[in-house]
Amino acid sequence: MLDQEWIELIMEAKQLGLTVEEIKEFLEQNSNRESQVLTK
Repeated sequence: MLDQEWIELIMEAKQLGLTVEEIKEFLEQNSNRESQVLTK
């Protein structure tokens, strides 16, 4: 089951004109940053 907040965030991003690919890229970049911070 999907988290309602994630659904709302993705819908908002699409309303702002972001493509699915741009959303995925953003999430991947931030996921990489978060894991780098956690390993320091």
